[in-house]
Amino acid sequence: MAFEPPRRLVRALGETQRSGSNGSGGSNGTGEWLDKLPVLAQQAVDLRELAVERVQAPGGRSSLVLLVRQADGTPAVLKLAPPRARPESERAALAHWDGRGAVQLLNPADAQGDTHGVLVLERLRPDLSVRSLPEAKALLEAAGTLRRLWVEPPATHVFETVAERTGRQAEAMRAAASADTEVAPLVDAALAAREELLAGPPEERLLHGTFRQSKVLAGERMPWLAVGPDPVVGECAFDLARLVRDRVEDLIASPSGSSITRRRVKRLAESLEVDQDRLRGWTLFRAVESGVRAGRVGRPQDAELLLEFAGWL
Repeated sequence: MAFEPPRRLVRALGETQRSGSNGSGGSNGTGEWLDKLPVLAQQAVDLRELAVERVQAPGGRSSLVLLVRQADGTPAVLKLAPPRARPESERAALAHWDGRGAVQLLNPADAQGDTHGVLVLERLRPDLSVRSLPEAKALLEAAGTLRRLWVEPPATHVFETVAERTGRQAEAMRAAASADTEVAPLVDAALAAREELLAGPPEERLLHGTFRQSKVLAGERMPWLAVGPDPVVGECAFDLARLVRDRVEDLIASPSGSSITRRRVKRLAESLEVDQDRLRGWTLFRAVESGVRAGRVGRPQDAELLLEFAGWL
């Protein structure tokens, strides 16, 4: 069958081409990968003797997801991602979690040897995420799932650290602030928060890295399991920070959005035993970074929402 990438994936990879793999501009190979994707997908399917049911659409923003069945008829998911999405880092994290709180990796040591960018995963319910629940229940279930992921990383690991990742992001933020005086005060505040947060000895936990409600899907083995990590090693507050701004469009639309945000920070910090001030600081940094990046790749509405949210912190 023809493996046409969903429009959402094509659009998102176009954004990464414009921004560069590390936010600094320049080519990052995603265009070449996208051109070769139909061939790569067919090779991955043939090597593993998989029967393809369909391409998952709208799918994700960084990978092609195929619903497949293995040779014995077991339903599974085949995921193909470009190098800039760090699929081998995702593989290592999923192997370390071994199904505890996250989707189970079915090819930790792929006998075919063609592991680069190819993951075979247990089939969850792609149409049913925690985001479909009422907000209070969604936050509760998402937080419970996230807690299970926060484990010690392997003694020798390949994961980026929070300091390394945010250091790359900080470079792009400084460039944006120098070009746009309107965002400069928020960028300065976010960078100052980062410096303070990284001043002490680092906490070392394996983190999901891009955790939010839509990254938690319903499953058979467990009610809710996390998918799509971009793993990083660091403090738990960094991971929780992305969850704070979930449904940001609803927060901005609410006349009491700022007070709801403050209560959410307090509630999540207390429920997961995370320092409230550190959670607020990382939430600020991550919201400003995402807002600046959204503006850079041509999503001005998203940028406006995120920077307004950041201003509440």
